[in-house]
Amino acid sequence: MPRPSRTQDAVDQLLDAIIAGALTAGEQLPPEGQLAIEFGVSRLTMREAVRLLQAQGVIVQVPGSRHRIAPVAAWTGMDAVVRHARSAGQRQRSSLELLEVRMMIETGAARLAAERRTDEDLEVLEDALQRMAVHDEASDVEAFVGADLEFHDAIIRAADNRILVAAILPLTTMMEETRGETSAVPEIRQHALTEHRRVFDAIRSGVGADARDAMAHHMRQTRDDLVSLVHR
Repeated sequence: MPRPSRTQDAVDQLLDAIIAGALTAGEQLPPEGQLAIEFGVSRLTMREAVRLLQAQGVIVQVPGSRHRIAPVAAWTGMDAVVRHARSAGQRQRSSLELLEVRMMIETGAARLAAERRTDEDLEVLEDALQRMAVHDEASDVEAFVGADLEFHDAIIRAADNRILVAAILPLTTMMEETRGETSAVPEIRQHALTEHRRVFDAIRSGVGADARDAMAHHMRQTRDDLVSLVHR
C-alpha cells in the first residue's frame, strides 16, 4: 500500500485532532506555523493541508482573522465525514447510517447491473460468491469479508456507470470495517451467503426489478443482524 504524501499525512493528523476535540468547532485555528511545529511538517505543507480541509468545509476562511473550524454538520467532503463517522463514539450510529446509504445506492446499482451485466461480470460475481462459501467453511473472517466486498464491487462495476464507481470509493474503508464486525458472527455469515445467492440469481436473470428487490432484502437482513446480533 503506497505511503500517504506528507501533505495528506498532515491533513489526516489535523483532521484527527479536530475529531478528537483537541481543536473544536467555532474556535480559531492555531497559526499555521504553530501547527507545522506540532505536527512536524513544514509551514508550506501545513498551509496546503489547511487549504485541502477548507475545500472539504472542515475549516472556514474568515476575512481579516484566522481560520475557524466548522461544525461537523457543515462539512462537505466525503473523506472528512467518513473519517469522523469511523471515530470512537460514532461507530454504532455510523454503521446504521452507512446501511441507509448503501440501501439507496446499491439497490439502484443492482437494478442496473441486472440490465447491463456481461457474462464476464457474472463469472466475477459467481467466483466471489464461491469464495465466500469456502472462507465461511474455514471460518476465515478476513478472507470472507474480502470476497464479500469483491462481490459488491462487481455489482457496482456491472452497473457500468463511472460516476457511481467514483461515488462509492470513499465508503470502501468504512464498509470493510463494518463487514468485519458482522462477519465475525457465524450466523450472520450464513445469512449473508443466502442473501448474496438471491442477489446473484436476480442479476443473472436480467430482471432489474428483481435484482433491486433482492438487494433491498439483503440490506434489511444486514441491518436486522447488525442491530440484533452486534449492537445488542
